[in-house]
Amino acid sequence: MASSVSVARPSAWRQYRTLLAKDLRQEMHTKEMLTSMGLYALLVLVVYGAALAQSTSRLDVLQLSGGLLWAVILFTSLLGLNRSFSYEKEQGALEGMLLVPMDRSVIFLAKATANLLFLLVIELICVPLFFFFFLSTVTAASSWPLMAVPLIVGTIGIAGVGTLLSTVTVNTRGKDVMLAVLFIPLAFPLLWACVAATTCVMVGQAGYMHTFATSLALAGGYDVVMTLLSWALYDFVVSA
Repeated sequence: MASSVSVARPSAWRQYRTLLAKDLRQEMHTKEMLTSMGLYALLVLVVYGAALAQSTSRLDVLQLSGGLLWAVILFTSLLGLNRSFSYEKEQGALEGMLLVPMDRSVIFLAKATANLLFLLVIELICVPLFFFFFLSTVTAASSWPLMAVPLIVGTIGIAGVGTLLSTVTVNTRGKDVMLAVLFIPLAFPLLWACVAATTCVMVGQAGYMHTFATSLALAGGYDVVMTLLSWALYDFVVSA
């Protein structure tokens, strides 16, 4: 009498760790995403320097610092998110993952976590360079270390929404343009809140903590709502 052997299905946590480790190993092997994002951020900072070098001496760099920094982060993120599924598309790995009996939201969580980690690494490089290029001749307020909070909160939102939209556009023509067209309007509330929070701690004017807390609450609410919505919709998007 033939005996049937049942294979236990891996837990969602184990599937998540396996997919995340796969993405991290792939990037550590090729370094394509980190290298391209790092070079792009550096080039944008050089362009900023050339543009602001022609400005008048009355230009308040501190007032512009939040917007300039987040513009670098946003456009660098778009470059990285466009490459988020490049390996899966080129090797046909995404179709293989969809054949595995797993919750599709696990794929989203693993990819979003990997994108978050890559973006944070780039920010660790980009922020010191930004200070060196533009804020070495001016004195930021003593509260400037608090900018780490909106950076983390904003990056979480970018990684969550960006992962969903990069999946939507991975098989479209002109996916670079399509991702930007979809992503920037959706990310505008988050960008506005993070720019406001970053600028107010850099300038440190009277009552800045109220503006900082309000902007941070808006960014945090955006993260919760949009990340949960992206997680809920991912099964439909990736299977379409």
